[in-house]
Amino acid sequence: MSTELADSMQQQDFEKLINTIPYAQLIGIACIPIGDHFIFKLPQHEGNIGNPALPAIHGGVIGGFMETAGIIHVMMNGETNTVPKVIDFSIDYLRPGRDCDSFARCELVRQGRKIANVSITCWQTRVEKPIATARAHFLLS
Repeated sequence: MSTELADSMQQQDFEKLINTIPYAQLIGIACIPIGDHFIFKLPQHEGNIGNPALPAIHGGVIGGFMETAGIIHVMMNGETNTVPKVIDFSIDYLRPGRDCDSFARCELVRQGRKIANVSITCWQTRVEKPIATARAHFLLS
């Protein structure tokens, strides 16, 4: 792991950490700290549109946003010295992701010595009306 990445994790510097992940930069992920927790934000961006007729965010962008949010969440809350690797990622698309800001909240369900299980919820206007939910397992070392 680079010293820049390790410093970002230790200092809880979300912006610096996100800037070390090229895909996070590409789609514009941001992190909003709220007390001891944080919410991830996928800002409205023309390049994230998959269906211009609706317009709706591409499902792959929603999935990539949620997966990246899960990885960052594990890095910031888990006891790992490396970037977690995805073992599996299962997503349920519940509603179309309209052309507006999207948000994700992650919950570290269980973390062992080698594997972390994370639950991720993505919404747009109301957290009670998610557009997608996901479950992910990450390899920690």
